[in-house]
Parts: sequence; C-alpha cells; structure tokens
Amino acid sequence: MLMRQKGLVKVTLAINSVSSKDPKRVTKRSKEASPRLADPHRTREARKYANPIPSREFILETLTQAGVPLVFEELRQLLELDGEEDRIALERRLGAMVRDGQLVRNRKDAFCLVNRRDLIVGRVIGHQDGFGFLIPDEGGDDVYLVPRQMRALFHNDRAVVRVTGRDARGRLEGAVVEILARNTRTVVGRFYREGGVGFVVPDNKRLAHDIIIPSDRLGEVEQGQIVVAEITDQPTKRTQPIGRILEVVGNHMAPGMETDIAIRTHDLPVEFPEAVLAEIAGLGAEVPEAAKAGRVDLRKIPLVTIDGADARDFDDAVFCQRRPKGWRLLVCIADVSAYVAPGSALDTEAHGRGNSVYFPDRVIPMLPEILSNGLCSINPEVDRLCLSCELLVGLDGKVTRSKFYPAVMRSQARLTYDQVAAMLVDGDPDLCARFATVLPHLRELHALYQVLLQARKERGAIEFDTTETRFEFTDQGRIAAIHPLIRNDAHRIIEECMLAANVAAARYFERQKMPALFRIHETPKEEKLNDLRQFLNELGLTLPGGKKPTTQDYAALLESVRERPDQRLIQTVLLRSMQQAMYSSDNVGHFGLAYPAYTHFTSPIRRYPDLIVHRAIKHLLDGGKAEDFDYTKTALQGIGEHCSGTERRADEATRDAESWLKCEYMQDKLGEEFDGTITSVNSFGIFVELDGIYVDGLVHITALDNDYYHFDPIGHRLTGERTGTVHRLGDRLRIQVAAVNLDERKIDFVLAKSTEQARSGSGSRPRRRKT
Repeated sequence: MLMRQKGLVKVTLAINSVSSKDPKRVTKRSKEASPRLADPHRTREARKYANPIPSREFILETLTQAGVPLVFEELRQLLELDGEEDRIALERRLGAMVRDGQLVRNRKDAFCLVNRRDLIVGRVIGHQDGFGFLIPDEGGDDVYLVPRQMRALFHNDRAVVRVTGRDARGRLEGAVVEILARNTRTVVGRFYREGGVGFVVPDNKRLAHDIIIPSDRLGEVEQGQIVVAEITDQPTKRTQPIGRILEVVGNHMAPGMETDIAIRTHDLPVEFPEAVLAEIAGLGAEVPEAAKAGRVDLRKIPLVTIDGADARDFDDAVFCQRRPKGWRLLVCIADVSAYVAPGSALDTEAHGRGNSVYFPDRVIPMLPEILSNGLCSINPEVDRLCLSCELLVGLDGKVTRSKFYPAVMRSQARLTYDQVAAMLVDGDPDLCARFATVLPHLRELHALYQVLLQARKERGAIEFDTTETRFEFTDQGRIAAIHPLIRNDAHRIIEECMLAANVAAARYFERQKMPALFRIHETPKEEKLNDLRQFLNELGLTLPGGKKPTTQDYAALLESVRERPDQRLIQTVLLRSMQQAMYSSDNVGHFGLAYPAYTHFTSPIRRYPDLIVHRAIKHLLDGGKAEDFDYTKTALQGIGEHCSGTERRADEATRDAESWLKCEYMQDKLGEEFDGTITSVNSFGIFVELDGIYVDGLVHITALDNDYYHFDPIGHRLTGERTGTVHRLGDRLRIQVAAVNLDERKIDFVLAKSTEQARSGSGSRPRRRKT
C-alpha cells in the first residue's frame, strides 16, 4: 500500500479480486424512485439531449454507493437503462469518462472510480531524450517516467500511473498502469530510408519514437521529404510504432513549409467538417432584418474599429463621449452567440479549436470565413449584431456604472493604430480632415485613456517592456526581414477599453453569483519567490510582501529599477517568477493586472471562452439564473482547461513556425558578427538575442573561454572556475554565427574574437556590476 499527499487516496488494490459478477449487488438499490428521476442533473441533461441518460455526476455517485467495480451490465441495470438507444448512449458516456480519467476499466472489464484507488490520472509530457512526466489532472507534483516506462507512450497521451517511489533527485517516480487515450494518430516529420528500412523522424522533438514505415506503405515518397505518417500500430514496451505514409507535404525548403509542418505537428484543424458547412450554407453576407428586432439601435452612434493595418477580422468597436462627471464609453463586440448555437456542429468545432491561430503567413480561424470575416466581423458601413458593454467612467478613472445589452450597430470607420496615433499625437492634418466626423470622439478616447492609465498605475498593475516582431516576406514567400512592432498610444487606448469591458463582465458575474469562465493569474509560487529574493539580495534589492507579495510590490520594484543598466535583467527574472494565466471557473483574480475578477469578453470571433462569456451574459439578460444555465461550474472548468490547452497549442505552433523562419533568415549569415543580450543562462550554455532582428541562438558552454564553468541558477550566471569570467542574464555580448540547423530549429553562436579579447584582458576577477 502506497501513501501520498494530494491526488492519492488510501485504498486496497486487492479490490480487483472482488468478483464483479455477483448479481446480489444489483438488487441493493431501492426501487422507490427511478434513477432518471433521482439524478439531480436530469433537467440539464434533458436540455442538452433529445434522449437523456444519467449524468456523469450521477454515474459516479452510483459507483460510489456500490462500493466495488461494476461491469457494464450491472451498471446499466442499476441505472435502469433498457432500450438499445440508452445502451449505446451509456457506452459512449462511459467511454468518454474513461478517456477523461474519471473512470478506469480493470482487468475484468469492470468500471472503477479512479479517485478511490492508489493511482494518478494525467497527461504525458515527453522529452526528446526519452524520459517523460505525467502531469496530474488534479494538480500536485508531476510524476517522472523513466525511458523504459515511456516506450509504450507518446507525448500527450493520457495515462494512469502508480507512484513507485522517488528518484535520486527526489522526484516522484511512476509506473504506467493503463493508457487511457492515445492522442497521437498522425505524425509529421522527415522521411528517410537506411539499409532498406523506411522511417519517419518526427518534427516534434517531444516524440522520441521514429515511426517505422513498411515497404508496402511508402507510396511515392522520396528521401528527405516532409510527410505525414498515420500511426497504424501504437508503440508498446517491446516494439516501435508502425505507420504508413498518409501525405507528402512537400520538399524540405519549400516556401510556407514552416507553417504546413506546424499545423500538422500540433494537429491543428484546418478544414471545416461537412456538418459545419451544411449549418452555415444558408447564411448570407448581410444581417437579416428579423435578427435586428428587439435590439438597441446604435447605428447612429459613430462607433469605429481600431486595429492593425494587416488585420482581417474586426470583433470590437468603440465610442467615447464626454459627460459632466467623466465619460460614457461603449465597447461593442460582435455577437457571435447569435450565430453559433450551443450543441450545434459549429459550436462543437469551435470548442475543439478553442481559438484562432495566427501564423506569420496565414490564419487558422476558429469560425468559418463567412462568420469570422463576414457576419461577425465589424466591417465599416454595414449593419452588424453586437453585444454592447456601456460604461460610465469617472474623472478618477473608476467605472461607476456598467450595463450590457444586445444591439445592432454600424461602424463609421475602419481605422489603424498608426492612423489614430498620427491624428491624436502628431496632429496629421490630412488624416484629421479625412476622419473629421469621428475625430472628436477619438480625442475623448485619448483623454479617457490618460485617466485609465493613471488608475492602472495607482492599482499597481505590472508593466513589462517586451518586444513583438513581424515577418516581412518576398513575393516568392521567402523571409525578407524581421521588424519589431512598435506600440503607440492607439494600441494602449484599445487595450484599456478592452480591459475595462472584461472587468465589467467579470464583476457582473460576481454580482449575479453566476458560474462563468474567468481569466485567472495566480500569485507566484513560494519556491519561485524564494529564488527571486535570493537573486534580488545579490543586487541589493528587496521584494516586500513576505510569502504573498502583491502586484503593487512587483510594480514598485520594477519602477525603482527603471533607470538601472541591469533593468532588463531584473525584469526578466521577475517575469519568470510568475505563473501562467489560464481559464478557470474558480475566480482567484488576476495577479498581473491587479484585478480581483477578470474574464475575456472582447474576442468571441477568435476565442471560445469569450463566446461562453457572451452566452452567460445573455442568459442573465434574459432573466435566467445560475441554476438553469446550460453549463455547470464543473462543465465550465472542463471548457477552461481545454481552452487553456488549445491556447498553449497555438502558442507552441506559432513559436515553431517563427523559429523555423528565424533559422531560414540566418542561413546566409554564417560567419557574420552581431551584438546581442544574454536572455537565458543554463548549465549547458547561454542564449543570446541579437539586436534589431530579435533572433535567439545558443553559445554552448564548450564554445566559451578555456575554463570550467559553474552554473548558478539563482544568480542566472555561468562563472569560470579559473578566470572568474562571468556570463550573466542581461549581459551584452558580441557573437559570431557558427551554425544553423533548420530541422532542429537551432542556431549556434560563438563569441566573437573582440569579445574574447576583451574578456581575456579584463583579468581573472569577475566584472563589477553597477548597483
């Protein structure tokens, strides 16, 4: 028997030895009431399904009361499901519950409650060196899986593991009990043939298995081409995965290949299913008159959209009007919920995608183009349905009143950030004349922004100075240049308007005690804080707040080092001490923005959580209550976790494509020298970001000066044992491009001779840093 903290319960594993064929167990339930009537969630199930069966919650309760595993027939009899349709529906629901880790099937094919056994359910994270980790669904410590345990697993599979102990580094170590779900059906990679054996090397380095391709499943593939292989035989403890060539994507260096690979590697859905196309077949280019009925008419209000010059979908419009005690702000968001019904094929597909994915050369939309670029895109001079958030903001930047209502609007202008900044900051006469009808309201937006910005500073929201990049392509689709994106006041105006609307939505839910999806950002973990404080102590700095520093503590520290030469170093370490934002049905606030309640309301075209938020708001506006909402808190949590996952998937996919493009851009620059900044320090070397082009590369520890280097993870530095030379996060270096590996997405640097000479001439002592 194994005991463990969170995620494990003390049980007897001998439970599987109890017979699951004992008919007496089935007769123990009272017949006073039908299980269908006893299910507390039957009303919700009836709204969602034409032929409802007992809910997941009730099935779990039934198994809990039984006290032992039950085979399908026993469970069916207890739930009094007799018809063939009920039988099929129950099979599907139980299969889904097994897939989601709520149940496990034992060797006797009986269903067991996972949280009643000494087991942990979670998702497998693979590593290119062959080992992996299980990330528990219920939180807690990750479980280390040695390469032998990973032989039968792919990255992203779902599994049940048993904790076997701790390894030499103190990490929980586990053994695989059951594989719940295989999540790798296809693999994109490069095809090779060696010694008469064909195989595919996955592009995703978390997939440590090469895929064997039998000779009769090769098709017309050629050596070195990028292919998609279908997995026909999953890996086992004794055999490698076997597959067949499903698609030849193209040659290795073809234009756009980086995005094609990323789409397939991360299994991003591109084409919409036939059922979705059938649902949208009747939609036209214009909003039907009947759909406008019963909505507030905002078509005479001079609302405008403000976006990037290359934006294709416009999901928000704004208007600002001066009032005696402040401003009236309208934030109007495309009413996607008017076109996407819960449970429809369109809704199912949008949920599966989770969000749109923005690559440097194309967009993979969450919704079909007729909606994302048509009916739900707030294009100028056309009627559009919207959900409006109306805010009254005081002279101190505080929202004094807010309300939501469905409306119909007509955008008066499609403006870009640069145009708005040119009018408001530079006073461009031509643009001011061209947009004279909306210019007064833009000026009020700018005035409102100033007070919102001041309120943001007083609130203590954290302001990190980061740089995003934009790729420029040639007519042939090759990368021509990498440009930094410069933020101006117009970007910040829209950002503050969207933040205000998001907060208003979250507060609305809190007031109404409505279950909803919140965008949360938890406080930093204690371990990260301890490391951060040790680092700051070396610089003579402190972070107040003890175990629970506030956002204001972080913001004050950032402001205090604004003029220091090592400001970027300190900012980077502060940023890395913080957790990742995510979606959750439990509101714990947003640490970085210093909001007690925050959600995403403003982008339902491209984010599924925003669509759920719109549905919740409209449910309340229609007089609904929390109890009769289509989504329970548990269901919302599931949606939040799923969408947090699709958000990470999109980030990883776009990062892969961008890394490829940066490697491609650097291929013809071998031997050239650049100045840069150390952005990361590891035991194996330092990563340097080049000035102006924002490309990262590795100076491997073996390419540093002749010395033995010691890695200090707290101080984020490598220190030479003999020379005392220090390479620290934030240091400036001059490097030379040594190698570029497109397949590995890696760029190798070496120190330029001028850097080596400067360091060798500086003596054996570490450099003094300014404080």
